[in-house]
This record gives sequence, C-alpha cells and structure tokens, in this order.
Amino acid sequence: MVGPDFNSHITSTGPSRKAGAAMNRYETVSHPETTSVAGKRFHFIGAGGTGMSGLAKLLIKNKAIIAGSDQQASKVTEALCGLGAEIKIGHNPANLKPATDAVVVSAAVKQQNPEFLAARRRGIKIYKYAQMLGELSRKYETIAVAGTHGKSTVAGWLIYCLKKVGADANFTIGARIKQLNDSSGTAASPYFVAEACEYDRSFLNFHPRTGCILNIEQDHLDYYRNEEEIVEAFCKFAGNIRRNGALVANGQDPNLTAVINTLRDDIRLITFGLDSTCSFYAENFRRINNLQKFDIYRDGKFFHQAAIALPGRHNILNSLAVISATSAAGLPLQDIIEVLPDFSGLDRRLMLKEKTGGVTVVDDYAHHPTEIKASLEALRQQYRPKRLWCVFQPHQYSRTRFLLDDFAKSFTLADVTIVPQIYFVRDTIESKQRINADILVSAIRGSGAKAFFIDGFDNISNFLKENVENGDLVVTMGAGDIWKVSDEYIQWLRTNNSD
Repeated sequence: MVGPDFNSHITSTGPSRKAGAAMNRYETVSHPETTSVAGKRFHFIGAGGTGMSGLAKLLIKNKAIIAGSDQQASKVTEALCGLGAEIKIGHNPANLKPATDAVVVSAAVKQQNPEFLAARRRGIKIYKYAQMLGELSRKYETIAVAGTHGKSTVAGWLIYCLKKVGADANFTIGARIKQLNDSSGTAASPYFVAEACEYDRSFLNFHPRTGCILNIEQDHLDYYRNEEEIVEAFCKFAGNIRRNGALVANGQDPNLTAVINTLRDDIRLITFGLDSTCSFYAENFRRINNLQKFDIYRDGKFFHQAAIALPGRHNILNSLAVISATSAAGLPLQDIIEVLPDFSGLDRRLMLKEKTGGVTVVDDYAHHPTEIKASLEALRQQYRPKRLWCVFQPHQYSRTRFLLDDFAKSFTLADVTIVPQIYFVRDTIESKQRINADILVSAIRGSGAKAFFIDGFDNISNFLKENVENGDLVVTMGAGDIWKVSDEYIQWLRTNNSD
C-alpha cells in the first residue's frame, strides 16, 4: 500500500522554545528522539537524489536504519554510506532486505521499478518522498517555504542565517547553499526548514509551525487545471499550519488574498512586501558598494536598516520573507538582519561563474516568465553589461505551451535570446507535438526582442565564441542541463582570453 497516514508511526513534535542565551546567545537543544523511528528500517529507491538523500540523513539522525539503491554511484551515495547507510548501485529486488519496515520512493521512480514491485508483492508500506518528509517534519518546529518562485532562495537564506547566529537548523531544499556546500543537513536544533513544492500537491504533506507563501502564479498546468485550482491548493497548505502557528505571506500578491481570507483564527498572520499595509515592508532603496540597502518598517514604524548582497528587487522581497519567518519563529530579528548581507546565494541562482577576457558568464535556474524577468533585471542592475546574451532552455513542453504569451514578453531585457530544444521531462507525447522551440522563438520576436533557435549545445557555444564581445554578459538560464553550455564556453574563454 502507498503512503497511508503515518501519524501512528511517528510521534508529534516536542514543545516549542524561544531562542535562549547559550551558544552564540542561542541554545542548541537536541530534539527528543522518537522510539517509533529509532531502529526502523527504511529502504530508499533513488537514494542519490537531492531531496531523498536529505531525508535519509534526517532519518539517520533519528536513529533509523537506512538502506536503498540508485542508478549510479555519486558523492551523495558515498556520503550516505559514510553515515552508515547501505546503498546499492542499480535497482534489483534482491536489494530489498527481508526486515524492511517501509520503502521511500522519489518522484522519479516509476511503478514498474523492480524494487517498487517487490515491495508491493511483499506488502511493505511505500511512501512518496513528500509524504515521509512531511510526517517526519512533525517532530520539529518546522518552517515550510512555499510559492511559485523563490522557495529555494528564501529557505536557503533562512537556514544560513539561523546557522550564522547560532540557532542552527535541520534542513532540506532543492539547491546547494554555496556557503554550506550542501542542500540538506541535520543539527542539534528543534528547527527544521524545508522547501515545500506545490507540484502534485506534495506540500500538503507538511503540517508546519510556520508556513511561508512567497507568491502564487500559474505553473504546473500539466497537473493543475487552472489558476483557481492552484490557489485552492495553497489555501489547503495554509490550513495545515499547526494550531497557534503562523502564516508568513506576501501581502501584495493578489492570489494570496484568498488564502488569507480562509485562515483559521488560531493562526497568526505576518505579511511582507513593499507596501505600508504589510507587517514588514521596505522603503528608501539605494545601492552602495555592491549592496542593496533599504529601511525596514514594522507595523508602520521604522524598525531597522538592512543590506543584502544579492541583486534584484525580488531579492529584497525574499529578504523580507526571511525576516518575517524569523519573527514568526520568535528569534531576535536584529541578529538575523545583521547577517543578511553575508549570504551569497545558491547554486544556479544568478551564480557568477566566470569573468574572463572582459566577458561575464552567469548561470541561473529561472524557468518561469516571472523569474526570467526578475533575473534579467537583476543582472542588468548588478553588472551593467554592454550587451546581455540569454541562452534560455525551456523546461517542459507543457509549461512552454501554457505560458507561451508570458514567455514571449519576458526576454525584453535581453539583447539577444538563444533558445535550444525544449527540455523534455514529465511531458506527454501529445504536449511535445503541440509546441517546439521555433514557436517560442517566433513569439519572442513578435514581442519585439531578438531571438534565435540554435539546435545543439556545441552549436550554441560556437555561436557565442563568434559573436560575444568585451563588456558583454552571457547568462545560461533554465531548470534543465543548459549549464553545460556555460561550462564549455568558459573553458574556451580561459584558453583564448586573458583579463
């Protein structure tokens, strides 16, 4: 059977606590171990994935026994083995130990997987990654970060700040925090920070103490029927916040109005934004020595000056979300605000990869029209390039088709946009037949921007070599494997240029 209620197997969280005066003025309290998890044997199919490995670490910390498999060996599987897990390479029914209590599967695992089929035949309980993560998070003072955009950045920023001020956190997110060199970790702390994704309604498995919603827009329309259904799912996410918990919400997002209107009376509401109606809002923006500086207001009164190193207006909003979540968790805000500018970001989020021969190369994960516009604006603000070249790999045929008009308008801040084939993932053959990269390029040109379809990463790299000039910036952008173009182009730059 797949994922019935796990409440009877994992006990609920222990008592909450405020930050104290221990290490770095915060106490780091070991959370009570759960006897029902300790000693249980979990088999992970797809153990090498970013989220799956993070969940496995968390279970190991709680004294569970972990085994599993993955298609190929990696540093991630090696690290799990170093923690005591037994990870096999290749999927084989023989990998499933007789004493296995439950199987955990990643979203990429198909029901035809031989280990999945073996678990079913033997009647072993099977949990999706999100189900298991959500239930395990009940043990902690969980802060779950949701929204169409910015989840990884806000969660990663919050994790970094909590560690920096000594409060620490258990965590799992979808990208590597550069300064921590990991996307997941465990700690002697009651806090657990997690990225909560709306796809497949997986975020409804969370029952956080603090729920954070950054924004709500159309996306994943291969799964949701329309925007109304997406908003309804976010309402249910907010409804899962624990009694006497808090919702941190973007106070200027129109779709969040419906969520706020359905909020239970026992859930505190903390809003953030750039408007004085929000609980936390920012004014007086200025740029000084590569920092964005601004004034923070709380409930209409000046509260504190702040600075951040990350570029773009969207990152000012992200920093306000971090501050608001900190407030909801009951931690001293001044300490968090002081370390905000120390955060340098995540992998593939406006990540500077090279400056060689007068050319700047950046890699970015943006794959939704709103994200693309925000990233291009931030790059222009940060680097002021002579020309901005955007190599954008569309992610999913269905997303490209459903949001085609928005995509067409999102590249106006790029001087040249280069589009390869659409990245094929989780799509149907029908979706693939109804849209292609040429159609997207035509739509971008129709919005008045310059765009080219170039098939093949080698061809794109050659085009860049022949046309990019001193003072230009190249950004590879998308949720697929477009970063390979920047890697190849950087190698050529290093060989053929010098600063």
